[in-house]
Amino acid sequence: MHTALVYVRSILFLVAALLALPAMASQNTLLIVGDSLSAAYGVPSETAWVQLLRNRLQSNGLASWEVVNASISGETTDGGARRLPELIKENDPEVVIIELGGNDGLRGFPPKVIESNLASMIEKVQDSGARAVLVGMQIPPNYGQRYTEMFAEIYPKLSDRYNTALVPFFLDGIYNQDGLMQDDGIHPTEEAQARLLDNVWPVIRPILE
Repeated sequence: MHTALVYVRSILFLVAALLALPAMASQNTLLIVGDSLSAAYGVPSETAWVQLLRNRLQSNGLASWEVVNASISGETTDGGARRLPELIKENDPEVVIIELGGNDGLRGFPPKVIESNLASMIEKVQDSGARAVLVGMQIPPNYGQRYTEMFAEIYPKLSDRYNTALVPFFLDGIYNQDGLMQDDGIHPTEEAQARLLDNVWPVIRPILE
């Protein structure tokens, strides 16, 4: 009798484990590799755009997506390119959002170097089998017209070359609006976080669905 009971329990455990497999397999990972704009600089983390993204995924029937935010304040494209292989290995993402380049531009790094670093990141993402989403940036005009134009052209050029999804300008509708930028003129305020998400959402939603 005891042996039969153990056998029945074993069968039930096996069935439960098999039933759980589809749910486990449906879990997907969205990795964000960015700088202070995605690392919640100067704003509460619970109201930052990445957390708002998690909330929106839940409310839009996309709860199977786990958002891993690997963004670091002050990060450059060089730092992101060096960190990316380990991040991909650890998280095995299906989608990677690359939100980098702003700090490079503000420091006057050569556009060709920035482009090369971002290209390297896209290639690493695609080689892993994941899809890359490139988030475009622009820098203030005081860096000179030629430099600001060369910088802005990096993102659509790479998007075309690698056939990646592109957010044209992350700070669109934010950088020149009262109350949406912090006193440093670089980082969005808490009130701007929903707009950041709105700039990203139309691009990533079709991919996640």
